[in-house]
Amino acid sequence: MPAFRQVGEKQLPQEVVFMAWSPERDLIALANRAGEVLLHRLANFQRVWSLPPNENTGKEVTALAWRPDGKILAFGLADTKRIILCDVEKPESLHSFSVDLSITYMHWMEVTEESSVLTSFYNAEDESNLLLPKLPALPKNYSTTAKIFSEEKSDEIMKLLGDVRLNALVLGGSSGFIEIYAYGMFKIATVNGVAGSCRGLCLSSDLKSLSVITEIQSSSDSEAEMTYFQLDTSLLSSYLPEVTRMARKFTHISTLLQYIKLSLTCMCEAWEEILMQMDSRLTKFVQEKNTTTSVQDEFMQLLLWGKASLELQALLMNQLTVKGLKKLGQSIESSYSSIQKLVISHLQSGSEALLYHLSELKGMALWKQKYESLGLDASGIDEAITAVGSFILKANELLQVIDSSMKNFKAFFRWLYVAMLRMSEDHVLPELNKMTQKDITFVADFLTEHFNEAPDLYNRKGKYFNVERVGQYLKDEDDDLVSPPNTEGNQWFNFLKDSTHLKESPLLFPYYPEKSLHFVKRQMEGIIDQCLQKPADVIGKSVHQAVCISLYKISQSEDSTPQLFKLPFLWNDKTSNLHYVLFTMLENSISKIHILRRHTDTSRSVSNGILAVEFGNFLNSSINESSDSRCYSCLDAHFYDDETITVVLKESVQQEGKERVLAQLPLSSLYTDEDQDRKFNWDSVERLDEQSSEIPTRTVFLESQWRVLENMKAQYVSVNGIRKVSCVLSSNLRHVRMFEMDVEDDGEVEEEEEEETIQVAAGEPDEPNQPVDGQDNVCDASAEELPDETEELETSLDP
Repeated sequence: MPAFRQVGEKQLPQEVVFMAWSPERDLIALANRAGEVLLHRLANFQRVWSLPPNENTGKEVTALAWRPDGKILAFGLADTKRIILCDVEKPESLHSFSVDLSITYMHWMEVTEESSVLTSFYNAEDESNLLLPKLPALPKNYSTTAKIFSEEKSDEIMKLLGDVRLNALVLGGSSGFIEIYAYGMFKIATVNGVAGSCRGLCLSSDLKSLSVITEIQSSSDSEAEMTYFQLDTSLLSSYLPEVTRMARKFTHISTLLQYIKLSLTCMCEAWEEILMQMDSRLTKFVQEKNTTTSVQDEFMQLLLWGKASLELQALLMNQLTVKGLKKLGQSIESSYSSIQKLVISHLQSGSEALLYHLSELKGMALWKQKYESLGLDASGIDEAITAVGSFILKANELLQVIDSSMKNFKAFFRWLYVAMLRMSEDHVLPELNKMTQKDITFVADFLTEHFNEAPDLYNRKGKYFNVERVGQYLKDEDDDLVSPPNTEGNQWFNFLKDSTHLKESPLLFPYYPEKSLHFVKRQMEGIIDQCLQKPADVIGKSVHQAVCISLYKISQSEDSTPQLFKLPFLWNDKTSNLHYVLFTMLENSISKIHILRRHTDTSRSVSNGILAVEFGNFLNSSINESSDSRCYSCLDAHFYDDETITVVLKESVQQEGKERVLAQLPLSSLYTDEDQDRKFNWDSVERLDEQSSEIPTRTVFLESQWRVLENMKAQYVSVNGIRKVSCVLSSNLRHVRMFEMDVEDDGEVEEEEEEETIQVAAGEPDEPNQPVDGQDNVCDASAEELPDETEELETSLDP
């Protein structure tokens, strides 16, 4: 029986440019050349979902990474320079942010360090949940949120926070661009001092060092050079408890900003264009009427004398109509009440939670002994708190406008409805016919305030009236409000004007009566981003280069294989605190694996070194195992776990057949005590490929852990040692095979297959689109349990 069991195979319609296994489940994420991101199960390579490219997010996927808990998938897009965080449950963006340069690589790691301070913080994390009311779930009856919030009373926006243990998304791009995002959401470091375009990243689990592989090209006609950098990030390691607390606050703040943004978007959707109908009808009336009487006077005459001019009658009865008036009144009441509920339950609660977390962050900033070194600035946070206060004031102002508008419109429409019924000589119900002097005064005030013709407004907005006052607050534009609130006679405003000391008081939030809610929200976001940018700059400047090794030159004649698949490959051994770099160099037509090993503590030289690995002939044992029997070149190599490397090998040109082999290479067979006597003397002036003859070489003859990949030009491999699975991709980037790497004995396998056959016969196959979370039976199922996909392009399997 072969060493590894094949559990799936598929021909794909598009070329795959990247693949990554989920760290927690038997799921693999793929990105193809068309810009599509797909999620497949191990069993039978069945598709769970696909996220097609679109104009808003982007079409050119250049990097892919899983959050360590496997609940969020991140991918980078080159054309829009955006990072998207997607929920594993369904193909929708939970969060996205822009970066300055296109991303070429990303790595998502989790801190494994333990301390009593961190443990107490992890246990006290729910403190804010005890003090703050739970944020209400956003309504799903709006298109913006319906795609994101699927279940009743869903808290999916809170999934962005994830586990309290610190994890970091490290992004690398062109021109030495490197940024670190705590919890994948908020930037805590902007790293400088690295040259070239990033080809690999690995931040150690103890946060002591960051390993980077870059491709440096000095000029367009010269060959590019692969270079390894080891950067000292000891500030993050030294202040780990403080960094964790600060980053957690940043992430809370970022999540709340996203929550407020979605709440405001729902409010914009609740406001309907039909509410502008009154403005447009009155403007048309002004343009078409022949009399010199103003619109306001026309309505006043109708109110006082019960008679309307023929032109006003035509407007009301032919254009607005009784039925249209009822519909308009219902729309306004429904729309305003929906917006009112969103402001009270979502916008205000989200803003108050934002104030709470910013206030806590300010308290941390004032503890200078702990947080000053990380760049936390109390004065900048004060400005952010003030900006949030201004936003809350503007939201309260909107509530007042909605409240007064609802009262005004209700009285106005009731009077106009009765007047129009009389014009049409319809029966008027007695309860509608009753109108007190107070009601008449109320409608008269409404007509006086809202029905004035404004030629300036026509020049700005193409209308003479602004009867509807709520929509202007929801416009995402820099223009001043068309009809700002009237503050004349307001005692508080007059008191502030007369008090010179109170004007500059930090206790009072500034008020922007001329601006929209959207404008104040954007201003708030900008100030918060600015205040939280300083720690990223300070921490970034503390990162310095410890090691720089020039590895090898890249031939310009290389094929157009996606850069995402090419070696080098970086790995962090969490147990021994080592960084490994896997890369291949050609020697005598044989591509050898080279393993560069560096300790994460840059001050230590223990365990540092390099080793070359060549493979002897293990398929044909009759060949003499001499130095000339090196007949396998390495095509791809990835760390399976801390103790094993998975490789794809190809027979050398001299051999017939050129079989491809998938094999497991134990590190224990490479590193022995003899290595202490075979030290490699580095020459920092020369590139590593110019010193290849001096590098210690280990010849390996694999015995059991390998399998010939028949009828497949295998080229690349992606592995997951936690789930004990691998996916092999052919050189044409369309043919994949899935393997379980740890196979049970024959008897157990046959029993499993019998049980699976019985299950399928009993009609218990899993549904193709069922949710992933919690479905362990799906993740662990074998190929026979799940039906094939129905996509026509994926059903055929070329040999």
